[in-house]
Amino acid sequence: MSQQNPIFIPGPTNIPEALRKAVDMPTIDHRSPLFGRILHPAIAGVKKVLKTEKGEVFIFPSTGTGGWETAITNTLSPGDKVLATRNGMFSHRWIDMCQRHGLDVQVVVQEWGDGVPADKFEEILTADKEHRIKVVLATHNETATGVRSDIAAVRRALDNAGHPALLFVDGVSSIGCYDFRMDEWGVDVAVTGSQKGFMLPPGLGIVGFSPKAMAATENAGLYRTYFDVRDMAKGYAANGYPYTPPVGLLNGLKLSCDMLLEEGLDNVFARHHRIAEGVRRAVAAWGLKLCALRPELYSDSVSAIRVPEGFDANKVVSHALDTYGVAFGTGLGDVAGKVFRIGHLGSLTDVMALSGIATAEMVMADLGLPVKLGSGVATAQEWYRSTAQEAQARKEAA
Repeated sequence: MSQQNPIFIPGPTNIPEALRKAVDMPTIDHRSPLFGRILHPAIAGVKKVLKTEKGEVFIFPSTGTGGWETAITNTLSPGDKVLATRNGMFSHRWIDMCQRHGLDVQVVVQEWGDGVPADKFEEILTADKEHRIKVVLATHNETATGVRSDIAAVRRALDNAGHPALLFVDGVSSIGCYDFRMDEWGVDVAVTGSQKGFMLPPGLGIVGFSPKAMAATENAGLYRTYFDVRDMAKGYAANGYPYTPPVGLLNGLKLSCDMLLEEGLDNVFARHHRIAEGVRRAVAAWGLKLCALRPELYSDSVSAIRVPEGFDANKVVSHALDTYGVAFGTGLGDVAGKVFRIGHLGSLTDVMALSGIATAEMVMADLGLPVKLGSGVATAQEWYRSTAQEAQARKEAA
């Protein structure tokens, strides 16, 4: 793989040079006031990206998976009932984690390519008259299938059922890429990481807790030590951590939030949509289909592209890497070998996206798939050209 080429996996994403330099900093005394001047602005920036004024943000030396464990261990007790859907690899992994922690998980199985079924959730929650379900899990963007679910609809399902369950949302590949409204959607725990929308290396598990979730921490019976948000809150109050913090990554997160907010969150979301739409139009020009079943489910951060039946999609990924030094994402779980994924999130431009589209075309042509060279590129070019002036005007107005 050439380090000069952009990557097109769904994370970790391309790292802007400014963020790379921010992470690469001299050692400081993390128990000195200087650390507080890095920590607290980073927390404040994340709160703005999450669109929360009521919630508390905790940043762990971890990843999104650690964020999941933070969510469940701080709020639940052994045997508690959880409602979730299995519609992709990452929703599956969250379910598996809950089961390993001794939780009773009611799983609604969906086709991989479909979204979170808010209507089915509402039926189940309405029938739960004793309110045994303590938490509803929802994956905002299923990275394995390129599916975005409607979190506002899940909140409406809870409200329509008059159910007091907490709402936990996996926003690992959505937060910082497209609109996330923690307070408005009534999200009780939002989970993300540093290596996707925040454009940093892996290493930070980022969670937002609502006041309702914070109240649940007082009676939760699952074991927690490293991921105890109460200990973290005490550390924050003293400008520190309960253990050694990842200072460089936090410094990068502080700058990352500044960059996102300076661009303007609406502009960040519009940029992701515009680039994603160019990729989707290229896919259509190739005569291929996305894994996502319907347009309203299409992700603006990753496209999972179905290959013709009988063809191994892993060949696309390996040939791109070996021959052209470009990284695409493989299919995972139920769609392994059936799709390859183009990540279009984080630090990306339309010009960079075109290089990925062109590489995918060359690879598929090399492998004998019926894809005409230039077809997807030309279609994406037309889209990017037709929307370039509008994008530039939006940027200048920010």
